[in-house]
Amino acid sequence: MTRALAFILALLVHPAAAMVGDAPAIGTNGLGRHVVMIVGSNGTFCTGTALARDLVLTAVHCLPRRADYKLVEFGGAEPRLKHISAVERHPAFTARGMTTHRGTADVALVKLAEPLPASIRPAPLGRSDEPVKVGDAFTAVGFGITRPGDPRSGGTIRSAKLVATGKPDRMDVRLTDPATHNTRAGRGACTGDSGGPVFAESAGQFALVGVISWTTGAKYTSGCGGITGMTPLARYRGWIVETARKLGSPLAP
Repeated sequence: MTRALAFILALLVHPAAAMVGDAPAIGTNGLGRHVVMIVGSNGTFCTGTALARDLVLTAVHCLPRRADYKLVEFGGAEPRLKHISAVERHPAFTARGMTTHRGTADVALVKLAEPLPASIRPAPLGRSDEPVKVGDAFTAVGFGITRPGDPRSGGTIRSAKLVATGKPDRMDVRLTDPATHNTRAGRGACTGDSGGPVFAESAGQFALVGVISWTTGAKYTSGCGGITGMTPLARYRGWIVETARKLGSPLAP
């Protein structure tokens, strides 16, 4: 994992932000206390969400089988790479479904060899199966980059308030910056935010309802700042709960 560690150190030397479009930093308070970084031996990095003290939810496409993965623990003089003991990928995931933005089971669970630090708190997994409507509000969180093509511009936790657009369904929800509505570049996820959480708020409480899966630039061009593709978790909640139980990290049913 030498390459992955060098990549992490580069992020710390060149700190910037997650989410393009000048999204605000949130640090490890609030929703930021639920997120972690996952790095691969191939130099990739993604965001994940703690569901239990030793269990993280992320996206399948963040975990191709040809690489090894570690979880990054920040907080000391230098970041530490924490071992992963098991990875479970949803069996219905297809790369074609993700790359064509048609929706697929882009959810995976990562079992850790040791518990997360006390500063990381498990996120509450949403229970509602209500269909998403155009205009519904969400908050996306991640470690990703702010300048497309520059991996050194990532590494700080930030969030973006987005709204549903297009024709939301149970497999794919498209989110956009309410200030720009995909007509020009705005806030949204980018490289490194993949696998990160999307939260919905109800009565002042936030619940994890989706995973960041893909992005586009404004007007569906390539890049970031236009559409953030979310994989809704309601359809896959049963698989998440059952797989967590099999991994020895039971969640509330």
